[in-house]
Amino acid sequence: MATLTEFATMYRQREHLPLRTRLLFTYGAVAALHLAAVVLLFVGSTAVGGQLALSLVLTAYLAGIKHSYDWDHIAAIDNSTLRFVAQRKEPVSVGFAFSLGHSSVVVLAGILVVAGAALVGQLMQDGTTGNLVVGLIGSGVSGLFLMAMGLFNGSAFLRSARVYRRVQRGGELREEDLKAEGFVARLLAKPLCGVQQPRNIYVIGFLFGLGFDTATTIGLLVMTMAASLAGVSPFALMALPVAFTAAMTLCDTTNGVAMMRMYKSAIHNPKRKLGFNVLTTGISALSALFISLITLGGFFKAAFGLGDPVTTWLASIDLGEAGLLLVAAFLAVWGMSVLRGRRNIASSEVQVLLPR
Repeated sequence: MATLTEFATMYRQREHLPLRTRLLFTYGAVAALHLAAVVLLFVGSTAVGGQLALSLVLTAYLAGIKHSYDWDHIAAIDNSTLRFVAQRKEPVSVGFAFSLGHSSVVVLAGILVVAGAALVGQLMQDGTTGNLVVGLIGSGVSGLFLMAMGLFNGSAFLRSARVYRRVQRGGELREEDLKAEGFVARLLAKPLCGVQQPRNIYVIGFLFGLGFDTATTIGLLVMTMAASLAGVSPFALMALPVAFTAAMTLCDTTNGVAMMRMYKSAIHNPKRKLGFNVLTTGISALSALFISLITLGGFFKAAFGLGDPVTTWLASIDLGEAGLLLVAAFLAVWGMSVLRGRRNIASSEVQVLLPR
């Protein structure tokens, strides 16, 4: 059997493990969260509140799926994945790390609520100092991070667009075109130096979650049930945030892996998919900058009590299901790239078969 030292060495070197192995470990962790939710529900179910607990756990699970497609989730995961892929890495766990960090706030809030702590209620109550502070931390970090990633990938988009235009005019794709980082990328190298591996995204996800947008959904659900049904076990109550986490990690992990494959197909095959690379990089950068603008607008309004029409309008924007539009945009670009590639292959085969 492997010793603790060997396990520790394997953990430190996990980025060098085969892609399939890392995917297996990542989705294994997601499966473990699902199992934990089922076990908590099973152990905590009673004749009094078992059916209600089951229905609320299913509601929490669906809420986790829905929240995973919020635009800030998609933008943060996609832009982080693009940056890692551009560095010739295979970041299979970006979505998992971000989602786990984000939902850790929900699980922590659930534990405090079940324990009877009044602190969570104060933090989630609008207008309180605690609610303002954690909200400013969450919105400030998410806005600045998305701005940095948007600028980083935006500079890559402009560089790729220039290369694409030159190649379209008959120019050659040079080796330096694939290695150059540009002024903005070098400028942001130090602010982003702490985000070197997918696991570093956990902290970003945790800070994103401090705005209590997800914790409010689960926290209020837990508190309502705890107040109205004394017969429901604390284990069943804790199944709610765990089920929420399981659903969100499943969707965010799948999103991150899908975007990794999409970006790899573009960046690692630049001559064949240069146009696809330009479009996907541009969409990622634009989405990050757009969400950053909205988030920072709300931040400045809350922090300084601004009443001007611009920050008021930005703070009032509710993106709702807009994350699904971003996913649809990526799928549309990917679909067009696939169809174009097949058309080019078919055209080449016809040319080969034609008599000369």
